[in-house]
Amino acid sequence: MMAMPLGIELNVQQLSVPYAFWKRVLDVLVASLLCLILLPLFLVIALLVKATSHGPIIYMCRRVGKGGRTFRFVKFRTMYVDADKRLEQLLGSNEKDGPIFKMKNDPRITPIGRFLRRTSLDELPQLLNVIRGSMSLVGPRPPLPREVEQYDNFAAHRLAVKPGMTCYWQIMGRSNLTFDEWMQLDHKYIEDMSFWTDLKILMKTPAAIFRAEGAY
Repeated sequence: MMAMPLGIELNVQQLSVPYAFWKRVLDVLVASLLCLILLPLFLVIALLVKATSHGPIIYMCRRVGKGGRTFRFVKFRTMYVDADKRLEQLLGSNEKDGPIFKMKNDPRITPIGRFLRRTSLDELPQLLNVIRGSMSLVGPRPPLPREVEQYDNFAAHRLAVKPGMTCYWQIMGRSNLTFDEWMQLDHKYIEDMSFWTDLKILMKTPAAIFRAEGAY
């Protein structure tokens, strides 16, 4: 699917990554290997999602990537099929600051969806986004268009690089962090970007997933 412009005025200068070739090699090799190794787990999760609630196994939505261009983002469905329609009714219960919406006890999340989110297993299909090149293994998490519409220039700077499955935010508290802290960590990653930084974050991610700190 061809990336489409977001249609929002953004002051984003895309950054050239010096180790882009090796970053891409790491992305394709690791993501492909994980897809092969985890295929049985993919099948089990798919069966659980299908058996426990009505709707598709995979949830697809538009997310914003590098330079403000959108792409089709995939994950295992963790919410009931009418979740997007019910969002407006829940905005007053938002527990986070900034343009993001988070609730620890979001009633739109299915029982199996809570487990998948707590363990980050719902994110596994994004390995396909990595293989296709719309995402990287490591980089700022891709935001929703409605979130980007509320960005200032400081927040929009996180769109200067390709989004990823994990970054400093994932290994340093996730949803327990404020929006400003999240943006600061994404800026830190952009400043620190290197092949070795990516490897360090990848090595720390499994322990962060196991702790499930801020995962909901």
